[in-house]
Amino acid sequence: MKMFDTVTQKLRDSRKIVFVTGAGISQESGIPTFRGKDGHWRKHDPMKLASIDAFYDDPKLVWEWYEDRRKNILAAKPNEGHFAISEMEKFKDVVVLTQNIDGLHQRSGSTNVLELHGSIIRIKCTVCNFSDNITENFESLPPKCECGNMLRPDVVWFGEALPQDVWKNAMKEASTCDIMIIAGTSLVVSPANTLPVYAKQNGATLIEVNPEKTVMSNDMDLSIQATSANALLRIISILKNE
Repeated sequence: MKMFDTVTQKLRDSRKIVFVTGAGISQESGIPTFRGKDGHWRKHDPMKLASIDAFYDDPKLVWEWYEDRRKNILAAKPNEGHFAISEMEKFKDVVVLTQNIDGLHQRSGSTNVLELHGSIIRIKCTVCNFSDNITENFESLPPKCECGNMLRPDVVWFGEALPQDVWKNAMKEASTCDIMIIAGTSLVVSPANTLPVYAKQNGATLIEVNPEKTVMSNDMDLSIQATSANALLRIISILKNE
């Protein structure tokens, strides 16, 4: 297919590839998306549960939802799309900027991952500076910090700013890549949707991988309408067989 030949040639000539990934690549591992048809939980709208207001209105309900999600995520496995991205590290300088909170990129072997929206397997205190990975089930919800205040999932909720150190590094990586591959995301969430702008200002080639056209498709240099697993597996197989 000519499209893949073009993509492969650009990858071959590149030095640094930045991936921007979203819910679509995780959905291929069986993790539901917020906006998808299965994006409802006990008749609650996850778009409303994932907010600081919802947390303080009903912290137990929000924690129950996140515990359900965490169990599903820990039971999921990285798919061929994740593994294709980690495999590319053998050939190129690869950085992953992900909107996902599931840790599947790291579990597939990617070593340079910036989690724009945090991680579901980390917790932090609502008051003090405590943060840590979740290593066991909580006896009661919401869990309490040693300082006596509530703990919360270490994720970015709607209306909250991204961690500034992570976002600063993400902008730097986007501004210094030769190729940016946007995989499994329609990039409707700000400020992640500005990352292609930083890449383009550096003269990078923008490649979109998504089964459907998105609002960003017309701004791409190349748009591959396929799932991340199928498209990225094909690209890495071509690179490996050169």
